[in-house]
Amino acid sequence: MLKTIFYLLLAALVLVQFVRPNNNISKGDQPNHIAKKYELPANVEGIFRKACYDCHSNNTVYPWYANVQPAGIWMNSHIREGKGEMNFDEFLTYSPKKARHKLEECIEMVKKGEMPLKPYTLIHKDAILTEEEKVAITSWAQSTMAKIQ
Repeated sequence: MLKTIFYLLLAALVLVQFVRPNNNISKGDQPNHIAKKYELPANVEGIFRKACYDCHSNNTVYPWYANVQPAGIWMNSHIREGKGEMNFDEFLTYSPKKARHKLEECIEMVKKGEMPLKPYTLIHKDAILTEEEKVAITSWAQSTMAKIQ
């Protein structure tokens, strides 16, 4: 009986390798990126690149283990959820009210240490935000909110 369960689990693990979610990779310019309309200082852009864009943009840098299922499926569900919450590459499509709200949420999540997510920072140690980086993001977000009509 135990042998049968083992073989069934092994077969399921092999079969799930054929499930390939679509990768979050968009080629070319992103015309609705937040920086197309609002100033994005280089230091803040760098922070976003290392700690935010994998889940909150149209371009994820995938690690090798994203090709191993079910890890890739789990990762892509987090990416879809993150983009649903805020997508810097689609920011200019948001209404002014929604854009301000998303920046308010960004400030709150960064201040509380809820972003980036703990599972992400376990593997991406460089994504752990320093206090200085948190201040840079929140200050930028507050000044950007004031510019949104």
